[in-house]
Amino acid sequence: MVGTLRTVAKWVSLLVAVSGLGAACSYISKPDEANASPGPQQNRQATNLSRLYSETCAKCHGEQGEGGGGGTRTLLTRELFDQQHDRRFFEAIKDGVPHAGMEAYGATLSDAEIWGLVVHIRELQARALRAESGSPKETNGVYSSQHHAYRVETVVDTKQGLNVPWGMDWLPDGRMLVTNRPGAMFVVKDGKLGNPVQGTPAVIDAGQGGLMDVAVHPDYRKNGWIYLSLSDPAKAGGRDTMTKIVRGKLRFQGDQAQWTDQQTIFETEQANYNRSGLHFGSKIVFDGKGHVFFSIGERGNAPLAQDLSKPNGKIYRVREDGSIPKDNPFVGTQGAIPAVWSYGHRNPQGLVLGLDGTLWDTEHAPRGGDEVNRIQKGANYGWPVVSFGINYNDSPHSTPWPGPGQNFLLPVFRWLPSIGASGLDVVRGNAFPKWKGDLVAGGLSGNNLDRLRIVKDKIVEREELVHGMGRVREVATGPDGTIYLLLNGPDKIVRLVPAR
Repeated sequence: MVGTLRTVAKWVSLLVAVSGLGAACSYISKPDEANASPGPQQNRQATNLSRLYSETCAKCHGEQGEGGGGGTRTLLTRELFDQQHDRRFFEAIKDGVPHAGMEAYGATLSDAEIWGLVVHIRELQARALRAESGSPKETNGVYSSQHHAYRVETVVDTKQGLNVPWGMDWLPDGRMLVTNRPGAMFVVKDGKLGNPVQGTPAVIDAGQGGLMDVAVHPDYRKNGWIYLSLSDPAKAGGRDTMTKIVRGKLRFQGDQAQWTDQQTIFETEQANYNRSGLHFGSKIVFDGKGHVFFSIGERGNAPLAQDLSKPNGKIYRVREDGSIPKDNPFVGTQGAIPAVWSYGHRNPQGLVLGLDGTLWDTEHAPRGGDEVNRIQKGANYGWPVVSFGINYNDSPHSTPWPGPGQNFLLPVFRWLPSIGASGLDVVRGNAFPKWKGDLVAGGLSGNNLDRLRIVKDKIVEREELVHGMGRVREVATGPDGTIYLLLNGPDKIVRLVPAR
């Protein structure tokens, strides 16, 4: 054992020599201490992390992390950007690196402030690496990736009626259904939007809410059901709203479609409706076993994500008719909503069932720390008690690691900085066989599409396939296996197709 610790210590010393930011005692796990200090401090003004870095760290590590002072090397390398170094960076700041001349800051900074400095460093690294590598590059219209060459082609261009397109799915005959967040749904055929579907449910078009996901039942040919998520207006009127899940059918007369036979699958009590325009979640997934999973964000009221009696910040599982399965984890728990499957979520805007049956989500953290989570029955994912992000105003929030008595599941992967995670699917079909089973995840603020390969809860491959074409609202593998993207700003639909 002593030999093992010496070997690890030598490795840590090497990291110190390379970067100037070591991880003293990083081989000693201290999960119970990492979240011991509170987040933003009470009774004083919250810390501005950019200023804290400039005043505390820049003299040695450079204003942009480029190094130089005190003999430090640059922090701006791809190897140090890897999430495996998160804890080592945190502990180096907290415990210091005496033999490298770095003092310990654990006595003067809270754990949340220390983690906030790590987030700031991650932001510096991301900017530098983007400037160095740029976006995925095409040659004669062809992009090259680790396993496939592909093109990006336009399916539905701008100025055809798309207005913040949000969700998409396909009918068995190949026609596509697309929702516009302000409240319209269209049937797309041969790259053209038809007339809006008549009779779709009313929505509150405010903030991030409106008409959101659309999901065609896997047995549509037999039952005709189509599911929608929407920001439902409160019965009392006004601007109060809440996420609601409904299903209905389409009746066609020529090219005109009518929404009919609507049934409610999930709605909460009116007392839970509010005026917030934030965090509706709203993805819908079928498991092929008679169940529907869907997500609802915490609606900007973070503590309610930990309250099982409130609908906010949860992933749900119901039968396809909205009834509650008896084996749901909180059936029989006093006060709990029996449809809840998991909780402690912020804003899950990506939800998909992997080819092996694993349920995955992607969700927005605050500034930094968007997550990829393997969703498990009854699990608590920690928001807002723990987070890999900081507050939007550049102040600390918390640390990412559970403290004593906190049985939270950590994400398999986190994006630092945030990408505004939205849209998630799994690659299937024959168009991209070497990507089959991989996750493809979109980003709004990141304007990106990432491919993620996960093996035994570890990211073994990650590459950016698209960047800078627009805000990626939704990602969906089409019936032919090509990968469709709904873009906002510009509002259009594109797809990735194999380069022949």
